[in-house]
Amino acid sequence: MKWISKHWNDLSKEELYDFTVLRIGIFVVEQDCPYPEFDGKDQRSTHLWCLDSQDAVVAYLRIVEPGVSYEEVSIGRVAVHERYRGSGIGRELMEQGMAEVERLFGKVPIRLSAQEYLRSFYKSLGYIPVGEGYLEDGIPHVEMLYTP
Repeated sequence: MKWISKHWNDLSKEELYDFTVLRIGIFVVEQDCPYPEFDGKDQRSTHLWCLDSQDAVVAYLRIVEPGVSYEEVSIGRVAVHERYRGSGIGRELMEQGMAEVERLFGKVPIRLSAQEYLRSFYKSLGYIPVGEGYLEDGIPHVEMLYTP
């Protein structure tokens, strides 16, 4: 497995295409949730993804600068290809993402919008639920905050 982290300004067209295919495949097709994939936040984000031995994107997240989604730095669009779910790569993805936040911004709080069914996963990484649950694109979500 090979991990890559790049800010929007450093991405190639091919890299953008490859991880967007994974994002759309999961969030639009698999979850049957038509929504605007390009939301104007990618340009203010660092993108982290993992390639398998065939250079296919198997895991991805974006680190959004403070003041874009939330006051804090945020992690979003967390995606793991279905054939890799249950392998531990989701945990590794989040750990890599949190380490990248620290490298870029220091030890700062991180906020995310978690799908409700993943609440315990994020809690195991040190995130705590904040506020009430809500529907986003018809899917139950909860905001969660990590404070180092």
